[in-house]
Amino acid sequence: MIESFSQERRFFLYSQYLAAFFLSALLLVAAPVVARAQGVHEPARGTAERSELLNAVRPMVEARLGPPVEFVVNWMRSGHGWAFVQLSPQRPGGGAIDIARTTFANDAEYMGGLVTYALLRHQYGRWNLVDFVIGPTDVFWQGDPLYAQLPPGLTPH
Repeated sequence: MIESFSQERRFFLYSQYLAAFFLSALLLVAAPVVARAQGVHEPARGTAERSELLNAVRPMVEARLGPPVEFVVNWMRSGHGWAFVQLSPQRPGGGAIDIARTTFANDAEYMGGLVTYALLRHQYGRWNLVDFVIGPTDVFWQGDPLYAQLPPGLTPH
């Protein structure tokens, strides 16, 4: 009798450990799914996410337009580790940027102004610029395989 009780007890403990293991594995698998389920959203003004996105785009824009640059946000969506922004760069306080004094001086007539679009990816604990364009005259992301993998609602069209 004692032997059968210990075998039953061993089986019970084994099944408890097995159940705990599978529950832990399920939680580890489900955590990223819950994070992805948050969906595409517009980062609110004053949030760290919005600031981080703008600060990730700023160095590339300042390299082409000259510093300092601040942005008027026309479109900003983030979700599933991706972000897409449409920004109108300006000088601090709302001053206009003279395109003749930028790296685009010779191309101004072929551009749609200085409206800037950027695709970002959140990796390694920060937002990284993946693609960007200043002054496009068309919807450049349509038909691009890179943009085809983005979650719906991230881009304007």
